[in-house]
Amino acid sequence: MTAKHTPARPLRRTRRNIANSLMWVGAILATLIALTPLFMVLFYLMKTGLPALNPGFFTQMPKPVGEPGGGMANAIVGSVILVALASLVGLPIGIFGGIYLAEFGNTRWGAGMRFAADVLASVPSIVIGILVYTIIVLPTKQFSALAGGLALGIMMIPTVMRTTDELVRMVPMALRESALSLGVTRFRTVFTVVITSARAGIITGVLLAIARVAGEAAPLLFTALGNSYMSTKLDQPIASLPVQIYLYANSPYDTWQAQAWAGALVLVFLILGLSAAARYATKGRLRTVR
Repeated sequence: MTAKHTPARPLRRTRRNIANSLMWVGAILATLIALTPLFMVLFYLMKTGLPALNPGFFTQMPKPVGEPGGGMANAIVGSVILVALASLVGLPIGIFGGIYLAEFGNTRWGAGMRFAADVLASVPSIVIGILVYTIIVLPTKQFSALAGGLALGIMMIPTVMRTTDELVRMVPMALRESALSLGVTRFRTVFTVVITSARAGIITGVLLAIARVAGEAAPLLFTALGNSYMSTKLDQPIASLPVQIYLYANSPYDTWQAQAWAGALVLVFLILGLSAAARYATKGRLRTVR
């Protein structure tokens, strides 16, 4: 005798198919809703910023009010210097701190460091700026690029540290055991096997940290302040793209406001480029870990 198909089974299958289709539609709609603000911002930035964007924007200094032309060359150079200084401060501490947490941090001290890094990552950037203002700017009575780089470097530490920690811990234990079984020391195993396997993931954390601090203006208002001229002296105030955009956007002059939109467009595409590079590095990390 053949088993009779009850009508309940096709009905349940139909319900599952309907639920699956509804979930797919819901996921697609949620994605579109989430991406809509990004596309709106990009569209508006391109609409308002492209007319003021020209080669002179990258090569010329700011012009006085009333004079046509000019650019933000001083701010672009200043931002590069500040990010470089921040990298010198934040990357070594973040990378080596993350390696320590991943390899030797299964203790209360390690748990406390992870908690401190998570708290530091959630601290508003302006608070870090005020902290550096208190410990560097006030005693020296001088705004400087060094103070701005230190503030941005402190902001980079938790992002790099926690990313490195997570990615190094994802390296299979079999790789460590294989190296140790061959007589390789623990130190050499960490720096030649583990870090090599997690290299792409560490680069991802570095790029994400740089993307985060590249657009920060609040801490720089208390540390690097700004400069209307081209300055590369580390002990003097220095211009930066976020601060220049902030000042121009708040000005009553149309030419400055147009350049503020152009600067915002450049900054957004810079951050998008760093995020895309981090995404590409993440794909390499996943292939490496697997």
